Amino acid sequence: MTILYTLVGSVCALVFAFLLARYVLAQDSGTDTMREISLAVQKGARAYLSQQYRVVAMIFAALFLLLALLAYAFRLISPFVPFAFVTGGFFSGLAGYIGMTLATKANAKTAWAARKSLNSGLRVAFFTGTVMGMTVVGLGLLDLSLWYALLKLAFQLPDDQIPPIMITFGMGASTMALFARVGGGIFTKAADVGADLVGKVEAGIPEDDPRNPAVIADNVGDNVGDVAGMGADLYESYVGSIVATMALGVAAAHSSTRGLQAITMIQIPLAVAAIGVVLSILGTFFVQAKEDASQSVLLAALRKGVWFSTVGIAVASFLYIMFFPGLGRAYLGIWTAMMCGLVAGNVIAYFTEYYTSDTYKPTRQLADTTLTGPATVIIGGLAVGMKSTVIPVVTVAASILGSYFLAGGAYNPVRGLYGIGIAAVGMLSTLGITLATDAYGPVADNAGGIAEMAGLEAEVRTRTDALDSLGNTTAATGKGFAIGSAALTALALIAEYDQKIIEAAREVLPKMGGIYAEYARGFSGAFDSGLTNPYVVACLFVGAMLPFLFSALTMQAVGRAAGAMVQEVRRQFKADPGIMAGTSKPDYAACVGISTKGAQREMIAPALLAIFTPLVIGIFVGPVGVMASLAGALASGFVLAIMMANAGGAWDNAKKYIERGNHGGKKSEPHKAAVVGDTVGDPFKDTSGPALNILLKLMSMVSIVFVSATMVLNALFINLFR
Repeated sequence: MTILYTLVGSVCALVFAFLLARYVLAQDSGTDTMREISLAVQKGARAYLSQQYRVVAMIFAALFLLLALLAYAFRLISPFVPFAFVTGGFFSGLAGYIGMTLATKANAKTAWAARKSLNSGLRVAFFTGTVMGMTVVGLGLLDLSLWYALLKLAFQLPDDQIPPIMITFGMGASTMALFARVGGGIFTKAADVGADLVGKVEAGIPEDDPRNPAVIADNVGDNVGDVAGMGADLYESYVGSIVATMALGVAAAHSSTRGLQAITMIQIPLAVAAIGVVLSILGTFFVQAKEDASQSVLLAALRKGVWFSTVGIAVASFLYIMFFPGLGRAYLGIWTAMMCGLVAGNVIAYFTEYYTSDTYKPTRQLADTTLTGPATVIIGGLAVGMKSTVIPVVTVAASILGSYFLAGGAYNPVRGLYGIGIAAVGMLSTLGITLATDAYGPVADNAGGIAEMAGLEAEVRTRTDALDSLGNTTAATGKGFAIGSAALTALALIAEYDQKIIEAAREVLPKMGGIYAEYARGFSGAFDSGLTNPYVVACLFVGAMLPFLFSALTMQAVGRAAGAMVQEVRRQFKADPGIMAGTSKPDYAACVGISTKGAQREMIAPALLAIFTPLVIGIFVGPVGVMASLAGALASGFVLAIMMANAGGAWDNAKKYIERGNHGGKKSEPHKAAVVGDTVGDPFKDTSGPALNILLKLMSMVSIVFVSATMVLNALFINLFR
């Protein structure tokens, strides 16, 4: 019955997305110039994604063959696993592609609507973002429902065999998301940095001046990175939290002495997600703003919709737990655990706004540092980012402990871990609307660029800038949700990996006999994962290092691609003086090509690092080393991701605060210093930071899927040195 509700919820989300998309597409795109610019952005975005998907398809094909080999030749994993992996990646990419396609068509429509009023522009951009949000949750629930129904009804698999297969679905989604986030992030920030450094700082022309050769690439980048990449990112966050909790539900039921049913524990996260879809749809109707609204009023308008959805989900899920057949008071602790995540998500969102919005003190104080030059801006931004980690980390820590004990961890540790997983599901249950408030930002940003390039009235750019500035804050909020849920989900996945080690040692390796059976005896019960084990300590340090290495690779990738962009923009200005004079058009396609090639070349190494590191550690050190490395990566990666996302958001909004006329406004020395800070913050908040949460979950999922294979190879490796 719950699966039917989940399927209905997914259909509701997709139908609502379709109706909103029709509304957006029916809006006027403005003048011929605006349509021409919008079409150029559409072509550039499609060309980039086509190239990216070709590269990713080859990697998926290789991983599919590897999984098929393990499934059909060695029988170490389920035969359904390779296909679950591919469908997870396909739906993750599809969610991003749908959102990006509409966003590239809605940019001119938003700019033209902003000529009428601020609220008109807000609604077109927000409805476009809502399509992305509803598409993500709709496709996520649809694929989860279909896979569960297929395995349960068509193939009649036992309940405990279904979640491990669906975790591979999450692994496929995470793999696609990592390529989309990293590749899109490299593309957009290379273009953005090149456009800003040469256009704003060196040439002294506006950000979206049509004379800047990188301006179209910059607008394309907003869509492939902040829409397509973000959509794939949050899709995998959404399904990852659900499948991790489903898997722990089976273990919790098996270890329970209170008669818990595995099928019930599996279906609870699906039901909570379905409830979240309906309440997110209702919450979107509360988002509207009056003309000339301040930043705080615009934030309140978006927050109103999120808070309505939050309260509604809390009430509806309580009624579900209390009155749905087969549930009742015995499951009330699970509801309270879910509330820990729901509340924690809103706390993280609020304090993300506090540290990144220029309505509040931290960003305004950061803007003040521009009076003394770029160096103090960099120092101030790093300090804001570091300080902003305190409340999210404490909040997530409290949520972990609260959900663990409220779910019954004191008498059943596995059920407590299930509570942590359901807290992650609760945190992401409002994703339909929180992603809408996030995804509308790039649309508003593009709308401002089109307004500038098409020569619309100054008040139009003022309105789109207000929406764009708000978008920077809500984007940081969306990243906060994703990062916070990643911490909870990754912890749940590590707990599931612990269960899979014991399961492989009891059921898979003993059947192989010989050295494998002997090896398995060391893991059949409790094994030494304490800090007195030197393997644990060594791999803990290695794991803690990985997020820094990953961030370094992605930031260097942005730096190299941005360097090539800077050289191209300078070359065009020098080769054709008519560009600055306005008598000839720049070669926009050359800059789009540079970002595309740079992104495709540079995204592979960071992605492969996430996939192969747990495999290498598992083969040469063993599963205990893998657990330690996952724990180390989670601890450092969570904090680093928050710091980078919030520092980048604060730098960006400090720049926009000055551009509204403070501290001398545009073209002043403080403005140039702020642009330098924003340039550093760009890869922080849009490339490295948001990709870290995918890294944490993908490493965990890879570890779970390949646990039997790595244990077999580790046994062989150990036997070589006897």
